[in-house]
Amino acid sequence: MNAPLLPDAAPAPVRVALIAITKHGAQQTAALARLLPAASVCVADKFAPLMADVSNPVRAYSGPFRDEIGALFAGFDQLVFFVSLGAVVRLIAPHLKTKDEDPGVVVVDDAGQFVIPVLSGHVGGANAMAEQIAALLSGTAVLTTASDVGKTIPVDILGRELGWKVEAPKINITRVSAAVVNEELVAVVQQAGSPHWWTRPTPLPASIQRFSRFEDVDLEKFKAVLWITDAEVTPAHWAQLHERLVVYRPPLGQGA
Repeated sequence: MNAPLLPDAAPAPVRVALIAITKHGAQQTAALARLLPAASVCVADKFAPLMADVSNPVRAYSGPFRDEIGALFAGFDQLVFFVSLGAVVRLIAPHLKTKDEDPGVVVVDDAGQFVIPVLSGHVGGANAMAEQIAALLSGTAVLTTASDVGKTIPVDILGRELGWKVEAPKINITRVSAAVVNEELVAVVQQAGSPHWWTRPTPLPASIQRFSRFEDVDLEKFKAVLWITDAEVTPAHWAQLHERLVVYRPPLGQGA
């Protein structure tokens, strides 16, 4: 007898650190910390008194700031720096691994006007974090990821908020993402999952066409195929489409 299906585990809460190395940055951090009470704070010890009225956990460091980066990378999912962009790039460079492992990194300018995702925009969630912080600070999120700027499908995280899992080699995700942002013809075949995966206020780009059956797709016409299904995807399918196929697996019972 098959084991009963268990509900998907609830996602772990996102671990956020707000970081500053200057007095003004610490003041900005304190203001944001009050709006994000679950976030942790990391500031130089001489600015710790500015955190006296926040309820967030506070790490007040006394040594060189560069010595804090390793622990921040290991301990948090999102790092929000009130530090100059150039300084952040130099600080995090020795700690970079892959986009599947690195935390999201966001930089906020000294006036709180611009919020810039620097690292792991999609998979790491930095783009979404930047938009959230920009809304809290009445600032502007400066997104540079092509699919966000072009208001098209983010291939690597499509359906993530619905619990979908991506099933494809990394090279396929790269090739298909390029086809999407370059506005080449892309087929979306949906046989499972929620139909409410397109949440942008703009229409789906004309270069992306939707199908309900894989058999209806003229594979010679389309540069790539996004296949949302709970059916078997055979080795023949992968071979036929080579690097042009990405498969998405919605949770069982999520009807199309």
